[in-house]
Amino acid sequence: MQSDNFYMALALKQAKAAAARAEVPVGAVIVECDTGQVLAREGNRPIELRDPTAHAEILAIREVCRLQDNYRLPGCDLFVTLEPCTMCAAAISFARIRRLVFGAFDEKGGAVENGVRFFDQPTCHHRPGVVSGIEGDAAAELLKSFFAERRQNS
Repeated sequence: MQSDNFYMALALKQAKAAAARAEVPVGAVIVECDTGQVLAREGNRPIELRDPTAHAEILAIREVCRLQDNYRLPGCDLFVTLEPCTMCAAAISFARIRRLVFGAFDEKGGAVENGVRFFDQPTCHHRPGVVSGIEGDAAAELLKSFFAERRQNS
């Protein structure tokens, strides 16, 4: 099993690929927690797929559910470059992801340590272990650069 930083570096590669597609640069990787095998690597694709739910986390969860022929993923850890939004936090909970590791904090749209704090709600049925801030500076810089370039070009 590799370190959290190793898997977050893979997620950052997916975020950079998303930025190259003019998508908000968020990347996600799902890992089988016992073996460390990477099961899915995804980046944001809502524009490309014309689907507002096509966040990196959702796409990765869908792929692993398909591969494992199961809608629950208790043996998996999710690495994502940005604090998940409410929709993604709910999907993480419903999929029973064992552990969530995220990079940059999202004060505006995040729902784990900011905003609604989804996993702290009494209606949340599954609370994954949460590790925050892994490669957070790199993830935040990627987002900052992406949006600065968009403002400059508009």
